Amino acid sequence: MATNTGNARGWSRPAWGTATGLLLLPAIAMRFPGSGVAWTASDFIVMGALLALTCGAWELARRLSGDGMARLGFAAAVLGGFALVWVNLAVGLVGDGGNPANLMFMGVVAVAIAAALMARGRPRAMVRAMLATAAAHAAVGAIAMLGGWGAPHDGPLRVAAITAFFMLPWLLSAALFHASATRAAAR
Repeated sequence: MATNTGNARGWSRPAWGTATGLLLLPAIAMRFPGSGVAWTASDFIVMGALLALTCGAWELARRLSGDGMARLGFAAAVLGGFALVWVNLAVGLVGDGGNPANLMFMGVVAVAIAAALMARGRPRAMVRAMLATAAAHAAVGAIAMLGGWGAPHDGPLRVAAITAFFMLPWLLSAALFHASATRAAAR
């Protein structure tokens, strides 16, 4: 009897299990004095919603993907979007959490979602969607850097480095979708 750990028809137990574990970590850490973890109920609600949206996006992506490379492309995009939102909500990418550039970085995730929906999961179209997302991300980083929005906390090099780091998942996703499209064309 086979168990369902991640086929295209059932729920992805590893994804939802990991999300549950991530949500339990701060609850456990708060039990230890001096841990420095002090989440409120709203912190758990926001993180729970973010994890549920991430896992839901992954479930949809798994069902849309035709092969392993496309699934890896979706995974890179979904995890990159999750990391971008999580870090942005926790501490902000540029300056402090209230910096207007951070709201623009949240717009990058909106670009990724809109572009992916327009691409309808087709690998060749997803390459363009992820490249458009990376370009939007670069534009936001350039605006923040040139506008000095990270000052006085962040210098231009730090803003450029953070921007480049968080662009990597979009570029990796584009490369994986390209590999998927190339494989499909060779068949």
